[in-house]
Amino acid sequence: MAEAQLSETYACVPTTERGRGILISGDPKSNSVLYCNGRSVIIRRLDRPLEVAVYGEHGHQATVARYSPNGEWIASADVSGTVRIWGAYNDHVLKKEFRVLSGRIDDLQWSPDGMRIVASGDGKGKSLVRAFMWDSGTNVGEFDGHSRRVLSCAFKPTRPFRIVTCGEDFLVNFYEGPPFKFKLSHRDHSNFVNCIRFSPDGNTFITVSSDKKGILYDAKTGVKIGELSSEDGHKGSIYAVSWSPDGKQVLTVSADKTAKIWVITEDGNGTVKKTLTCPGSGGVEDMLVGCLWMNDYVVTVSLGGTISLFSASNLDKAPLPLSGHMKNITSLSVLKSNPKVILSSSYDGLIVKWIQGIGYSGKLERKVNTQIKCFAAVEEEIVSSGFDNKIWRNSLLGDQCGEAESVDIGSQPKDLSLAILSPGLALVSIDSGVVLLRGTKVVSTINLGFTVTACVIAQDGSEAIVGGQDGKLHVFSINGDTLTEEAILEKHRGAITVIRYSPDFSMFASGDANREAVVWDRISREVKLKNMLYHAARINCLAWSPDNSMVATGSLDTCVIIYEIDKPASSRITVKGAHLGGVYGLAFADECSVVSSGEDACIRLWKLTPQ
Repeated sequence: MAEAQLSETYACVPTTERGRGILISGDPKSNSVLYCNGRSVIIRRLDRPLEVAVYGEHGHQATVARYSPNGEWIASADVSGTVRIWGAYNDHVLKKEFRVLSGRIDDLQWSPDGMRIVASGDGKGKSLVRAFMWDSGTNVGEFDGHSRRVLSCAFKPTRPFRIVTCGEDFLVNFYEGPPFKFKLSHRDHSNFVNCIRFSPDGNTFITVSSDKKGILYDAKTGVKIGELSSEDGHKGSIYAVSWSPDGKQVLTVSADKTAKIWVITEDGNGTVKKTLTCPGSGGVEDMLVGCLWMNDYVVTVSLGGTISLFSASNLDKAPLPLSGHMKNITSLSVLKSNPKVILSSSYDGLIVKWIQGIGYSGKLERKVNTQIKCFAAVEEEIVSSGFDNKIWRNSLLGDQCGEAESVDIGSQPKDLSLAILSPGLALVSIDSGVVLLRGTKVVSTINLGFTVTACVIAQDGSEAIVGGQDGKLHVFSINGDTLTEEAILEKHRGAITVIRYSPDFSMFASGDANREAVVWDRISREVKLKNMLYHAARINCLAWSPDNSMVATGSLDTCVIIYEIDKPASSRITVKGAHLGGVYGLAFADECSVVSSGEDACIRLWKLTPQ
């Protein structure tokens, strides 16, 4: 039996939150950046964006992750106040885990010698900042002086060590140590202080705030020395700041949708050298909330999650956008005319186009950005349904969606299927039955007398199979606008979740909520492949290989299983842990490539190699 090997990952984008900055960090040696999405920490190579590693061991939503100074370890934190320290390579082995704060951690930083970690965030009482030894968790100081959430903290990169913190109480606090003790506090900002960072040489630190200001301080004494000039400054909250590797410039990003590069003068003030605007539609999602300057990369992150890579040595060059999904990817389609093109949709209404070997290739802008529950794509058309009882049909023109037409079917769509060879014909299942559509016209609504959970229509529109809550499959012939029941197939012991015809129409496969899949002969209606009972939870999706020889199933148990039709089910290929949180989309790109998507908002391409 063959094996499945991961060949490409199209990564999710960072989870963002309106009105808050996010922290991305990097390792200059490996050109890798770290960011968080849901419970995952994403490790992404900027020079090879399809090389992505995902760490999914946090029990709660992850908030921030940082490389140790030597690049060997990663410390990541989550909303429960837990910090996990794990290996940056290979199996990401867990070294230590500490409960650091009683609430969410917003920032953490290693000491330059890699011995200590400081973390800040939210919690009860005074415990909003903690510094501890990374190997034992022993506290190394007392951090009084903040009364509200501490949004950012930083460790001075040279001796004598200092820690600085800032937050929602508008304060910037300065601690000397170790053991660290409160030394002094500034209230130069008139709004949330969102980010604080030391210069690489350890001489200066800078704070940026929602009051649109950036202020520079002496790193040894904590005394204020200068400001970023208000001339040509930001017009909105500044969410994040990052120093250039040589410490002579800083990068800031703001709610005003721009990034600015400032030259820091000898006297400790900053003047704008260049204003960068990232391509976008100019909507709220283009506000910039995160940034990083690493090697020649000037990186910005927008509220919509798009990562833009500028070249520090050539700032006039258009940035490379890396984007994707932020939420669960519920369905996938591979275009038959060009199997290298993959379309994916997430329930928040985003449709993204990917190209094998390249990755992200653009978002399909729809005029109506409703949530997407069901999604199907054929050559020149995308059909989707949301939670508004409507079916939307968009023509697909190159990289964009054309005009959208919709039809209200009066009930919540559960599943939809297109008759590829009979243009415009679609079958939609609703709780009580099915709706037959031609274009955007409802030709019949049929009450079937049982609770419908899944449906499929034949490519030529001559037949349909409808699955029920009771685990039965009902086969109907279609003549004009009427459905005639031909057979009821009973084999499943749980609600039917998915049904798909084989490409040559000789077979069909069905999966259920009780973790079983069945392959049927379409003509004789006999079971062709049985005992497909290797998942540990409900089957969410299934796909046929183009040559009809294989079926792949994806489940809530995070696994993808691939079966060969003419071999017993026991000789299967299992991809364990394909997607954290469950697999929700599956498609074959060709005879030996399977594409999967899941709750982790990532897409993966698996190559099947004969052993």
